Amino acid sequence: MNKFTFKDVANDWKNEKKKYVKLSTYSAYCLLCDNHLFPAFAELSDITEELVQAYVLDELKKGLNEKTIKDILIVLKMILKYGVKNHYMDFHQIDIKFPTNHERKVVEVLTRDNQKKLMDYLYSNFTFKNMGIFLCLSTGLRIGELCALKWCDIDMEERVIKVKHTIQRIYITDDGDKKYTKLLIDTPKTKESIRDIPLSTDLVKLLIPLKKIVNSEYFILTNDIRPTEPRTYRNYYKKILRKLNIPDLKFHGLRHSFATRCIESNGDYKTVSVILGHSNISTTLNLYVHPNKEQKKKCIDKMLKSL
Repeated sequence: MNKFTFKDVANDWKNEKKKYVKLSTYSAYCLLCDNHLFPAFAELSDITEELVQAYVLDELKKGLNEKTIKDILIVLKMILKYGVKNHYMDFHQIDIKFPTNHERKVVEVLTRDNQKKLMDYLYSNFTFKNMGIFLCLSTGLRIGELCALKWCDIDMEERVIKVKHTIQRIYITDDGDKKYTKLLIDTPKTKESIRDIPLSTDLVKLLIPLKKIVNSEYFILTNDIRPTEPRTYRNYYKKILRKLNIPDLKFHGLRHSFATRCIESNGDYKTVSVILGHSNISTTLNLYVHPNKEQKKKCIDKMLKSL
């Protein structure tokens, strides 16, 4: 009988992975193991397709979203593959099925009126924190990218923001199994996320006088050597929405709002994809490009007219 448990194999796999992946990626692996995989599989030595399929259906029933479960399965399969390769575990083909879902996920964005209302308020009531929200609505920055942004990342000659870093609080387990979190500033996960985003005319007017007096090594949101972290800034953003009586919207909804307005303004899809830092244009298309009935009719009429 196999003496290695799933937890034994996973811990060995993590130690091996730690040599090759970024700390933030390793942290994500640890979190998925501790919060999801170990409670379900830790003491098992033989993990079959039936067990994993039952686990997936159970987690869906509990309300865990499909994307999170698929992320968990990616890590699970990597661990099992490692276990088989090193003769810790027996091989089992694992092909998981998800219940058919015909509902298309709706991307939540600000209405045009609420976006204008928010941007007018932010522009008229200058603080460094308010400017950060305005930046997101004008550039599509992710919150981690915004919190990591320094004044030196704004190039007024080229009139672009140079996105080179992101900040996040990660989960750490040291060799003694002591668990804690750490604020980490690192390069973005994909090469596409390292990008230059052009500044709008309003942003140029706002930033030109500031760039003359600020310390280039200070973080933009704090105008200090110390950054603010995403969770703290999300809370500040929520207060602004409440103050303006704008319906609650996740911070990431600002990025969605920026992208949606670009598409509505007939921005070409490839350009929008590059500005957002998507690894693949299909991500942009799937999220934001949903032709309405009138657009579909025009497409068919145009095709028939050409015959």
